[in-house]
Amino acid sequence: MAGRSRARARNATLVTLGTLVLTALHPAASAQPLSSPAPSAAQTLGADKPSAQVLRALERDLRLTPTQASARLVNEAEAGTRAGILHNALGTRFAGAWVKGATSTQLSVATTSRADFPAIRAQGAKPALVRWTLNDLRTAQSKLDKAAAHRITANTPVWYTDARTNRVVVEARSRSAAAAFVKAAGVGADRIRVRVTADRPRLLKDLVGGDAYYIDATARCSIGFSVTKGTQQGFVTAGHCGRSGAKTTGFDQTDQGTFRASTFPGKDMAWVGVNANWTATPDVKADNGQTVQVAGSAEALVGASVCRSGSTSGWHCGTIQQTDATVNYAEGTVNGLTQTNVCAEPGDSGGPYISGAQAQGTTSGGSGDCTRGGTTFFQPINATLGDFGLTLKTTGQTAASQTPGTTDAWSAGRVYRVGTTVTHGQARYRCLQTHQAQSVWAPDATPALWQRL
Repeated sequence: MAGRSRARARNATLVTLGTLVLTALHPAASAQPLSSPAPSAAQTLGADKPSAQVLRALERDLRLTPTQASARLVNEAEAGTRAGILHNALGTRFAGAWVKGATSTQLSVATTSRADFPAIRAQGAKPALVRWTLNDLRTAQSKLDKAAAHRITANTPVWYTDARTNRVVVEARSRSAAAAFVKAAGVGADRIRVRVTADRPRLLKDLVGGDAYYIDATARCSIGFSVTKGTQQGFVTAGHCGRSGAKTTGFDQTDQGTFRASTFPGKDMAWVGVNANWTATPDVKADNGQTVQVAGSAEALVGASVCRSGSTSGWHCGTIQQTDATVNYAEGTVNGLTQTNVCAEPGDSGGPYISGAQAQGTTSGGSGDCTRGGTTFFQPINATLGDFGLTLKTTGQTAASQTPGTTDAWSAGRVYRVGTTVTHGQARYRCLQTHQAQSVWAPDATPALWQRL
């Protein structure tokens, strides 16, 4: 009886929270003056004004009408905020979130407690009752990661946490290979789903993707996104493209810069500092010589649309399938990658992925091609920015700076993950979507990214 009373009390608290936040997301119902309504998530992230190049690629690759393409981007932006609210509210019971449908109208949120259903529905989401929390599955995946460091995993090249099936998926050449790997890791079989496939991801290196650049006059890779570190301009790319100290030349074969830092394997990230002849811009190449511009780095949900630029295969779109995937390339294992069904081919390595106007990551590797389709993986951009202390070049950023120290005061330039709490002004806020903070994205002005406590 006491347990049911506690459940009802917790349920009432969560429903109240959901109602309050829903009100905050709709300016007409808020207590703010009508002359200065809080921007919606779509407005904050630029999803309400997408570029023509993004829309055309979504229409082509996802087979959408222009109206559907526009609606999808707005819905995905709004879903990201609602998922963040629920992630924070459900705490350890949270088991993942994803979007579904041609226009991403359905947001699903998984929980291990049926008592959370009213709060989930209050955010306009569909609840899913599951056995394992997200933390449970990530613990199982970590055991696989550790086991892979001490055994050959050529026949089990990919594994990841799949919120939609509430399992850790192991992609393997055979079920016996998967079973042996899982047993060696000490993971319960009830947390695992095996997917048998002949595909083996490979690094997309040595040919151009995105804007070409050359490494030590022996290899070619692709520029990802422009960044700065203090006064130094540069760009991010794949770590397997070059080691620290390697020299680069640009697409025109003129001197360009030097790899300032590079991580591979483990992660697949690097950044190149360029000389004064090169200027960092927020542009990403699209079709027919056109460009799209980057407005930020808010992390998209599983199921959201994403587009990739590469000079080998061009400008293509698809959807995000998984996050935090581990991929065992022949050259080494990489953790924390995002899996997509955007096609790619050798030469697209290091190039940028973008959802709407938000940077997502840089091409690592994959399988298949743009004739028969395939799977690709990207290194998330926020991890790269955070590890190397970089600031993403965007259309709206004016005074971002990486502030040292452990203070919890909000600071432009820092990478914040879902659930992080900060102080801004006289108030406390909790992060709703992983992103790099910008000076124009202060917590009190962006309810799409921050929830006031």
